[in-house]
Amino acid sequence: MSKLIHERVKIDNGEVDCYSIELPGAPLIVLRAEKGFVMCGYLDISAAEKLGVVAAKVKGVATFEDVLNGVVVETTSKARELGIYAGMRGKDALERML
Repeated sequence: MSKLIHERVKIDNGEVDCYSIELPGAPLIVLRAEKGFVMCGYLDISAAEKLGVVAAKVKGVATFEDVLNGVVVETTSKARELGIYAGMRGKDALERML
């Protein structure tokens, strides 16, 4: 059976909800802030774009800390409206989502 982990993690401007589901090969990880979320490579940024949500993607992550320190590789247009772009750290993207 898969294990679901939830933690609240403090970053500079507040706290984010962190979720991890154990899956074969690597965990599925999402860090959720008030206005949006940062997701791992398991999830599809184009689906987030179609839904009109603020989202950013980091790849090659296995822990919440990896997501915070990881480099954003893709964003939705709503994320770009908040100043979130590829190349920034996951933590910096989440700060703009609070």
